[in-house]
Amino acid sequence: MTPTRLLAWLGAALLAAQPAAPLYDIVLRNGRVLDPASGLDAVRTVAIAGRKIAAISPDPLRGRTEIDATGLVIAPGFIDLHSHGQTPENYRFKAMDGVTTALELEVGVSPVSDWYKAREGKSLIHFGASAGHIPARMAVMKDSGTLLPRDGAVNRAATADEQRAIEAAVRRDLDEGGLGMGMGIAYTPTATPDEILSLFSLAAGFKRPVFVHMRGGNVVASIQEVITDAAVTGVPLHIVHINSAATAKTPLALQMIDGARARGLDVTTEAYPYTASMTEIASAAYTGWEQREPEYFARLLWPATGERLTRESFERYRRQGGFVIQFGNTEEMVRAAIAHPLVMIASDGIIENGKGHPRGAGTFARVLGKYVREDRALSLMDAVRKASLLPAQRLESMSPAMRQKGRLAVAADADISVFDPARVIDKATFENAAQYSDGFRFVLVEGTFVVRDGRLQDGATPGQAIRAR
Repeated sequence: MTPTRLLAWLGAALLAAQPAAPLYDIVLRNGRVLDPASGLDAVRTVAIAGRKIAAISPDPLRGRTEIDATGLVIAPGFIDLHSHGQTPENYRFKAMDGVTTALELEVGVSPVSDWYKAREGKSLIHFGASAGHIPARMAVMKDSGTLLPRDGAVNRAATADEQRAIEAAVRRDLDEGGLGMGMGIAYTPTATPDEILSLFSLAAGFKRPVFVHMRGGNVVASIQEVITDAAVTGVPLHIVHINSAATAKTPLALQMIDGARARGLDVTTEAYPYTASMTEIASAAYTGWEQREPEYFARLLWPATGERLTRESFERYRRQGGFVIQFGNTEEMVRAAIAHPLVMIASDGIIENGKGHPRGAGTFARVLGKYVREDRALSLMDAVRKASLLPAQRLESMSPAMRQKGRLAVAADADISVFDPARVIDKATFENAAQYSDGFRFVLVEGTFVVRDGRLQDGATPGQAIRAR
């Protein structure tokens, strides 16, 4: 054998002796990987084996399914802490908006075990809920409302026996894995400061956060109430939709939260990227409507018909019940909240039979398209961090499952959103909220495609229950 042939033979033998490169289930090739936990921002190939991320490499990898992600961003799946829409209809809008986990943490649910049982094995994306003070209070006080109270739990204070029954229900729901306690003080204005403080103490005993919609009216006093209750009980506190709760005083509200955090309190907050809010027209949010001036009603929109309201139509719809949209904020205040380093992104969204607020369908695409690409109010990495890592960190002390979400790292859950940064944008409007966002090309929930080539995947149910442990 000539030397040349011998070298060729030895090379072939050595190559044959080397182990074959692994064959992964799914490979996302050559995308811009953004991992807010490590700060990685580079072109990489991501490999998935089963439900987990198995490799992130600058080198080529092999997969049974290979996706060319050139020009696309590969990000952790988004986690929506404030999603009232917990139905298959809503989960489809969430998936098309890059969301892999949708949680009902403001209002919460009761009983918790029944709520989880109804969704297990049937969900497109991950789901979870807090132990809800509102639904517990409505049940005990025999309120006739649906999502929010409208009579019994609004019109009077709870008796001592009723308070004990409410706390017993919340305690049971925390025992059953509720993700902290949800509380909407604005919707139960007759709940006394003593009742609220006692419930904070209950949540503190479980070492779980309180997710609170603070009282209406005086913004400073409302923030002071919940921060004081958090300070004296030691409970972690999350104030929902700070832009909606504080409106023109959003910068002051953020300053107060920053100050509390600087002094060691565990306080977080969130915002959604729209200038209008939405709530139940029959709720306590509209107590005293009879004294309002006519121009007040013109700022209200009835999603079911798209009409602006008058005093007469408001009264009619208030008797009927349903959601109403209110234009009460400014773009300046929304931008201040979205851009603030502390603020997470959360939708406060719900779509029912194709009607609702655009935040139910387009929140995350709007942040990426308008506030990152168009307005440059924050960086792409910051937006991804606010939509994935920060929400995961808010929950991970009580829910170990969240330690593997909100990150792109080996051994993390393969909850992944792949989007086109030059194209991603919301399509939902106030007149037609039921429109899917544009630009999310692939969305995976624990390694299963729920969106592929920009289309929902029929029959996919990889969503898992997220509980406290």
